[in-house]
Amino acid sequence: MNKRFISFLSILSLCVVMSGCSANTSNSSTTNTESKESTQTTTTQETESIGDIDTYIKLSDNNSTIEGLGVTVENNTITITESGTYSISGSLSNGQVIVNTNKEEKTYIVLDGVDINCSNSSAIYITSSEKTVISLADGTTNVIKDGSSYVFEDESSDEPNAAIFSKEDLTFIGSGSLEVDGNYDRGIVSKDDLVIQNGNISVASVGDGLRGKDSVVITGGNVTINAGKDGIKSNNSEDTSKGYVSIEGGTLDITAGQDGIQGETNVLISDGNIKISSGGGSENSSSSSNEWGNWGMPPDQNPQQQTITSDSSTEESTSAKAIKATSNITIDGGIIEIDSSDDSIHSNDSLVINNGTITMSSGDDGIHSDSTLEINGGTIDITKSYEGIESQVITINDGNIHVIASDDGVNAGGGNDSSSTGGRPGQNNFSSSSSSEININGGYLVVDATGDGLDANGSITMTDGVAIVNGPTNGGNGALDYDSTFNISGGTLIASGSLGMVQTTSTSSSQNTLNISVSAQEANSIIHIEDENGNEIVTFAPSKTYQSVIVSSPKIKSKSTYKVYVGGSSSGSEIDGLYSDGTYKNGTEIGSSSVSSSVTSITQSGITSTSNMGQPGGMQGGRRP
Repeated sequence: MNKRFISFLSILSLCVVMSGCSANTSNSSTTNTESKESTQTTTTQETESIGDIDTYIKLSDNNSTIEGLGVTVENNTITITESGTYSISGSLSNGQVIVNTNKEEKTYIVLDGVDINCSNSSAIYITSSEKTVISLADGTTNVIKDGSSYVFEDESSDEPNAAIFSKEDLTFIGSGSLEVDGNYDRGIVSKDDLVIQNGNISVASVGDGLRGKDSVVITGGNVTINAGKDGIKSNNSEDTSKGYVSIEGGTLDITAGQDGIQGETNVLISDGNIKISSGGGSENSSSSSNEWGNWGMPPDQNPQQQTITSDSSTEESTSAKAIKATSNITIDGGIIEIDSSDDSIHSNDSLVINNGTITMSSGDDGIHSDSTLEINGGTIDITKSYEGIESQVITINDGNIHVIASDDGVNAGGGNDSSSTGGRPGQNNFSSSSSSEININGGYLVVDATGDGLDANGSITMTDGVAIVNGPTNGGNGALDYDSTFNISGGTLIASGSLGMVQTTSTSSSQNTLNISVSAQEANSIIHIEDENGNEIVTFAPSKTYQSVIVSSPKIKSKSTYKVYVGGSSSGSEIDGLYSDGTYKNGTEIGSSSVSSSVTSITQSGITSTSNMGQPGGMQGGRRP
């Protein structure tokens, strides 16, 4: 457990900041000045570089040496008082480097193989500077550590609280290595913007790994984070243009006890190779753990012992989502791999995926947005989830999407949320609403759901694309479930499942649908549809046992007759159970019918169909007995 002490003794020999370290306005060896740029949510970060070295600092316990100006030494406390470029090497077993320079000028620090440990405060503490740029010298390894107990000069203060702590903008560059061990609370903190442009940075922390109050921006480098709480966090809730996290490149490997990446406003991902494990991973879900809400605490710490700092908002709730934002999440690219106990990607407002390759295993929702969710491209593979894709309004315009869900696959404004394990952080509080929508305008969607496949508490619309649903095997759920209408005017829909709660597309649809009911068929048993001339319409092998198959395709024409076969084999190529470019043979015909309306039923002899042809389900998705 972290402990805080207020010392009234003389602490000149300790590595803490004293009032005598106040900002100096003396002239710097670097005279270049520039105005501070306003933060933009679409970042255009200035590329920093290191010029000539002004001062060399060689650290050594009680014997540090300075070659140049702008530095004071008091025991093991090294204070940089003037803006300029400083090279630091050597080690301090219990000391501190302080930056206290002109707020209108930048300070550049080259870490050239340092090992700094401070037992009772931040090892690097930046109190004043327009911006501090830390460069990691090529070929060097730099180690920064703090202790588990801090001494504060002010009884009311709880800052600094990180191994590297800056009250100003902080940027990392260079190709060297940095190892940060945050034993008190956080690893690296900036009270303004925290930017990583390059470097091999490894952070282990009791609390958050990286925190930039106004923003965290990563454009390159290799970053590894092992955090007891959040991996990366920006928490400015007072300015809507701040409080965001932007990942624009680099390689990230985040293991977090709580959220992997959290933006108080937005999270923007345009590129990068990102791997996140949050809350112990998907195995630590509500179905396999009785301690939801205890994420991020050391094994020997009880919830009552958790340290709460003054900048913790009472509105913050403990969660273990991989990527989370209060306002918006936009993913334009990158390779993202997620293993999360809570939702893998979660927005409290809107979420847009334009591109990227995303693989996720979730103990709760795969992708969740409270308001709107739009997928315009990319490759998305949800290998495990409670509910796969969930929002009030879901729009799929493009993309290659695979979903496996233990409840609903794609859920617009409903599902089992209100009947989930009481109080679990992953619980979502949607209510039934006619404004809930699933809109499929393109793309390729494959769903494997134990609950409802496509579930809308309002309407479903499909105009193009391919949607394949391997729905439930139990009679209490359906491959399709909607409260209002399911109008289809284009694309290919194949939805298989049980017979208990079958819904077809609506009779108001402009594209024809076949509603097929058969005797119980084994998983991977083919169902084949052909027209009266023997031309293939669909050859499909559901991945689970089934009795119902709903097929809608532009190939199904009015006044034409279609035959349905089960079993047999196909010589065609198979992807996701759908065969193409082959010959079907040796099946058993179960029935045929001429298409005279937008929904036509074909039922095997002896089978009683209970389908609601184009009628609302009458119940909220996932709430059937």
